[in-house]
Amino acid sequence: MSQENTSDNYVNSVSPICEDDAFQKKGHSARTLSSEEAEKLAREQVLVSDFKKLKLEKEAQKNWDLFYKRNSTNFFKDRHWTTREFEDLKACREFEDEKLTMLEAGCGVGNCLFPLLEEDLNIFAYACDFSPRAVEYVKKNTLYNIERCKVFQCDLTKDDLLENIPADSLDVVTLIFVLSAIHPDKMHLALQNIYKVLKPGKCVLFRDYGLYDHAMLRFKSGNKLGENFYVRQDGTRSYFFTDEFLSHLFMAVGYEQVVNEYVLRETVNRKEGLRVPRVFLQSKFRKPLSET
Repeated sequence: MSQENTSDNYVNSVSPICEDDAFQKKGHSARTLSSEEAEKLAREQVLVSDFKKLKLEKEAQKNWDLFYKRNSTNFFKDRHWTTREFEDLKACREFEDEKLTMLEAGCGVGNCLFPLLEEDLNIFAYACDFSPRAVEYVKKNTLYNIERCKVFQCDLTKDDLLENIPADSLDVVTLIFVLSAIHPDKMHLALQNIYKVLKPGKCVLFRDYGLYDHAMLRFKSGNKLGENFYVRQDGTRSYFFTDEFLSHLFMAVGYEQVVNEYVLRETVNRKEGLRVPRVFLQSKFRKPLSET
């Protein structure tokens, strides 16, 4: 259940993949809206009905399964940027050829998993996804090798990861464009679940949508579920994080904050004449070495 989209055909999601230039900076300041953007958000405060909210929550898995049925493995672009953006995927080793055991929570159809396994031969990866159909696509991939990875279906908010992963066994967990698809009231359940399988002293590497990202500004009236929480036309949902909200979420579960910063990025498509403001949160939270 990975929801970072790279196609402009997916309404209210991410910008086109055809970028001529990209300008990026990291820091602790959120993006400031223009007066026009602020007025647009102020006008579009009508919330989805409680009945529809409950229906969307009940049908969340079905909606993601239908998404993968429609799009197969062709929708998302492979993430070859993961090790560049997350140096910890290499730096967390004590020695160069150390075997690394990790979990990709919300693996989708393997757009992060397979490039990572190809690049680093000393990784064993657990991978799970909310969508049974996505998991089947991973298993059917010619690169899937049970000696190097284990994939399974899992609802992170209720299915115990200990059924597939030993306690305190993981060197690192990636949570990339996944938590935003979970209802805010249940996000802590996913983090508690991950906490149980992470080794003390090891980290969760997080990247997801930040407040006032372009995807958030594209939503029209009638798509708002709650504060910073929206539904797309296909029934999949997305939350847009502030650094304060994310920090409180992780630390309330017991994690220590290592890094928690905004990534402000402007993509420029010269051919289309588009300048698109992107906002992400890129963070690292550690399980303490000892419980207090």
